[in-house]
Amino acid sequence: MYDLKRVNYQIKEDLESIIYSEKSDIETCSKETGVSKATIHEILKTNVTTKPVYEKIYSYAYKIGYRLNIVKEEFLKESGKTILFHGSKNGLDYINAHGSRINCDFGDGFYLGETYSSTVSFVCENENSCVYSFEIDLNGLKVLKYNCSLEWMLAICYFRGFLKRFKANEMIIEMLKKINDADVIIAPIADNRMFYIMSLFANGDINDNVALHSLSASNLGNQFVIKTDKALEKLKVIERYYICKEEKQYYIEQLNQRTDMIETKLKLAKREYKDGAYIEEILNEGI
Repeated sequence: MYDLKRVNYQIKEDLESIIYSEKSDIETCSKETGVSKATIHEILKTNVTTKPVYEKIYSYAYKIGYRLNIVKEEFLKESGKTILFHGSKNGLDYINAHGSRINCDFGDGFYLGETYSSTVSFVCENENSCVYSFEIDLNGLKVLKYNCSLEWMLAICYFRGFLKRFKANEMIIEMLKKINDADVIIAPIADNRMFYIMSLFANGDINDNVALHSLSASNLGNQFVIKTDKALEKLKVIERYYICKEEKQYYIEQLNQRTDMIETKLKLAKREYKDGAYIEEILNEGI
């Protein structure tokens, strides 16, 4: 179990950066944010405040052009380390490698994304959501990696409950052995807007080529799934990021645009990729 109770927003550092960059002062900052000077002084001493104050300060920063969370991601990745992100609807007290929803993409595990933008897209519609950054050392871990492939799609379809009728299939059994033997799984992210396409494939309504070409429109990057306690020990929390309302709205609009793109690509792929294998053929004949 990994304790996150003391991981706070770095509002002191962020506020200092804004005041410095804007060549401002506490009095001016107070006027522009609507936060009292006393509260700003308290933040600069303690690094904590209330949710309404977080919102005022981070909304102000966002409105005047500061994309703090994205820039922090860039700084972290310039180190050359493997940086990951996890979005939470209400914040986290702790994490572990077990206890996730049974119908997650690869079953039990702790799920992270390789980019801030893809991670925040999963929680941007929630009022109290936030994002955490982590660093992971993959040395000494058994890593199973997928690309946007048939096997990746079959794995997600299975764990999402679309392939229950094939649970005794030899190909499915072999696939599960590899997944259960891994400490970490790295695979393309599949969100709720992609599951409709996967359900069409699993039900035999579209072939594998149509499904995979449609799914490739998502561009969400990879997810890292921590499957074991050994892998969890290699994970180090860095920071917690506040998401103001304006930033959430930006990512909601991006979600809508991606939905339109996926739906368009599905319509065109049905015409372009008529040659392909259907689920019954694949699991009877092999990949």
